[in-house]
Amino acid sequence: MSATADREIVISRVIDAPRELVFEAFTEVRHLAQWWGPTGFSTTTRSFEFRVGGVWDFVMHGPDGTDYAEWITWSEIVPPERIELLHGESRDDPNAFASVLTFAPDGAATRLVMRTVFPTRQLRDEAVEKFHAIEGGRQTLSNLAAYVTENVRGPIQR
Repeated sequence: MSATADREIVISRVIDAPRELVFEAFTEVRHLAQWWGPTGFSTTTRSFEFRVGGVWDFVMHGPDGTDYAEWITWSEIVPPERIELLHGESRDDPNAFASVLTFAPDGAATRLVMRTVFPTRQLRDEAVEKFHAIEGGRQTLSNLAAYVTENVRGPIQR
């Protein structure tokens, strides 16, 4: 058991697409806007710069009309294998959490693992209980899988 196990959420999914395509869908804002978030959510990007130290500033719109301010900064990018990021409500959010996404070949498919570590166990538990983070994460990866799979049949629009 890792030292952070009580503060972690780990979600994985095998996506029937090459990892370069799955990675691209995570790294270009025009793709993210098509699938990011749990079922029923939409995303409006305020700014996006995919580079180490760059920021994605966006709002997630819930199906009930609630808006959620979101902010991500990229800490490590190793195409097409790995992305590390810090995710919170704003740049100075003391409750921001760290995520590591790994993209591994799995035959012709890609195994995507999203490991998120919260600053405290209480914040992790609140994310799970109040914001349904595990189910929301699963739905988000399901949306990604559907988006990428549909675009494998025809090339992603460049």
